[in-house]
Amino acid sequence: MTLTTVLYLVAGAACGGFINGMSGTGTALFALGFFLIVLDPVTAVAIVALMSILIGLQGLWIVRHEIRTNKRRLLRFLLPGLIGVPVGLLTLHAIDARTLRIGIGVFLVLYGSYFSFRSALPRFERSTPVLDGVVGLVGGIMGGAASVSGAVPVMWVSLRPWPRAETRAVLQPYNIAILGTTVTLLAMRGAYDADALRALAVILPVGLVAAQIGIYVFRRIGDDMFRRVLIGLTLLVGLGILLQELAGS
Repeated sequence: MTLTTVLYLVAGAACGGFINGMSGTGTALFALGFFLIVLDPVTAVAIVALMSILIGLQGLWIVRHEIRTNKRRLLRFLLPGLIGVPVGLLTLHAIDARTLRIGIGVFLVLYGSYFSFRSALPRFERSTPVLDGVVGLVGGIMGGAASVSGAVPVMWVSLRPWPRAETRAVLQPYNIAILGTTVTLLAMRGAYDADALRALAVILPVGLVAAQIGIYVFRRIGDDMFRRVLIGLTLLVGLGILLQELAGS
């Protein structure tokens, strides 16, 4: 493993770990762009999925009460999401690294641009169980295809006026369950080979420490600031991915 590879892995783990600690989701959104530079798509998706689970377990404890009191809300997202994971895995081998990076970058920029420059964030208060299920299904498909199961759910729950702990109580267990399914299926396919294990040995310590820093920030910001920081970081990372691809083309 070269120094360049290690540096990209550390950068991805630091970004992904911090945002997971702060928001309960987003590990792949912020880490996968770095990993795909130095790893093949299957290995990159496999390690970011396992990393998301292991560092995400730290954050479940701080919202355990909200998870218990909002179980039905969580299940509306989770059950369709589990159905979507195998569908996403079917597309994984058909996508090359550059296409996947550009797709993730465009997705992040569109979302971040729309919300970053609004003076007031929307407050969609009506109960929408069917839409919640559709969002969960799409997240499951994206989790299987690229370990970005939280992308669409993050966009959707950002429209809801839930306190940050309730938002996290949906996103974090949802992602852990979806990516747990992804990891199991990838392991059955032999995705965790020697290269993947070496990469995991580099990223896990960095990701765990970065997640603790993110949890520290989460405890000290307000609900509106929580949403705005997440949206702003999404925009910046999306722009970074696209600029890097343009520079390399």
